Order: sequence, then C-alpha cells, then structure tokens
Amino acid sequence: MVVAVLPNLDKRGSAEVVEKLGKILKSQNIEAYISDSICCTDFKHAPEDELYRIADIIITIGGDGTIIRYAKRAAEDNKPVLGINAGRMGYLANIEQNELGLLSKLKNAEYFIEKRMMLNISVVENGNVINEYTALNDAVITSGFISRIVDISVGVGNDYISYRADGLIVSTPTGSTAYSMSAGGPIIDPLTESFCITPICSHSLSAKPILLGADNEIKVKAFSKKRTDIYLTVDGRKVAAMKPYTEVYIKKSEQVAQLIRLNNRSFYKTLSYKFKDSRSV
Repeated sequence: MVVAVLPNLDKRGSAEVVEKLGKILKSQNIEAYISDSICCTDFKHAPEDELYRIADIIITIGGDGTIIRYAKRAAEDNKPVLGINAGRMGYLANIEQNELGLLSKLKNAEYFIEKRMMLNISVVENGNVINEYTALNDAVITSGFISRIVDISVGVGNDYISYRADGLIVSTPTGSTAYSMSAGGPIIDPLTESFCITPICSHSLSAKPILLGADNEIKVKAFSKKRTDIYLTVDGRKVAAMKPYTEVYIKKSEQVAQLIRLNNRSFYKTLSYKFKDSRSV
C-alpha cells in the first residue's frame, strides 16, 4: 500500500502530526509520500500533483477546507481520502489527533469508504460556457455588500422560483451542515443523493428551503436593481462575478468524493459530537 500525506501546515499542530504519522506509517511498513516542498525524513518525496497518481490513499491533515480541497482533487484520480482533524470543527475529518492508532487499520483494509455526491457548476454567458467548477459543499450567490437584496431566479425544468434575498445557497448533502444549515436549511444524510436550495435572509414570509432530487438541473440568474456587485462562490472561494446576462447551471457531478472511515462513529453521533449538542444519539 502507498499513501500520500497532504498537510495544511498553517494549522496549529499539523507539523507535529506529520512527524508522528511518518513514524506510524513506517512502523506499519506502509510506503508513505509527502510533497517535495516539505522536509520530513520518514517520507519519500514527489511533486504534489504526482502524489494523486502514485498513492492508493490520500491522507489530509487540517480542517474541513483542507479536506474539501484535496478530496475534490483526489476525485479526479478516483482516490479515497482520510481526513485527520487539525482545525476547529473538522466535521469531515474521520479521526482526531489522539486517534492516530486507528491508522493500523489501513494496511489490512479494515475501513469503509463513503461516496459523497458533488455538484457540477457551469457559468454561461451569451450561450457559451466560460468556466466550470466542482463543489463538495455548496455554490453560493450573494451580493458584494452586506444587507443588499438580490433578485434571484431559479429554474427547475420548465418552472421558475423567484427570491428576493441576501443570496442563495445550493448545497450537497455534505454541505447541508455548513452554510446552508446556518441559513436555516435542513440537515441531510450525506449518503443520500439530493441537493438543497436555501435562500439567505429572504425578504418573504413564504420562502423556504427546497430539497431536490439529484437528477435535476437548475438554472440560476441574479440581478440587483441598485447595481450591486453579485458573486458566485464555490466551496467558500469566490470564482465569478454574476452579470445580468450570466446564467449558472448546477447539476450532479459525474465525479464523487470518497471519504475513508476508520471508526464506527455514525453520521448522527458525529453530528451530535461536533456541534456539541446536549442530546444523546
């Protein structure tokens, strides 16, 4: 077995985890690689982009943003990802820094893989696709200014829904526990295939989140009567400006993110633990 370790060294404690990880993997006779930009004696080195081709498993060290970034890239090569939490929430991480002993399960394949749906997002102007993106969490359309209402049109098949709101979130089940949840959207089991449309601070008493089947494609347009700048953000990264003639098409991606699970902690137990809920699950 070959693994590649991709840490976010900006996270506190990540460097120490890398050192421990190198020794653990070496003791298990697991061939371990790390980026050639990181000096660590217990690893072999290769350019970061080569690691996805070389490795059977990708191990990330960081927070949810780190896992999302590397899981999307690993999906291009159909490689599974194990997340070790070095962030504040680390909701997508499967193990904490005090659970590194579970890594012994890798060699004997004592783990299972969760396949997570992703979104394909196409930005279209004048009938031409100018950019495409993949989202594991969500695609968000918002104004560039706080509390500036945006008029948003959402097309599903031949039907249209109109919102006047601060913005709109289209999330995957994985992303349902992120921004969408904060905006009042439902929590969705991550192993289901669906996506959710959640308005942000809608100026309406009747605007509610809408759950759609994964076989749908939606078209989103947005404009502001006050000529406010409007942006498309994908997994927390601003990627495009929304002009009056810009259309955003969102559908299920053909790629899936694969997350390794070493422990038996259920989705509901993780939900309760990570969000410090007082109820027992």
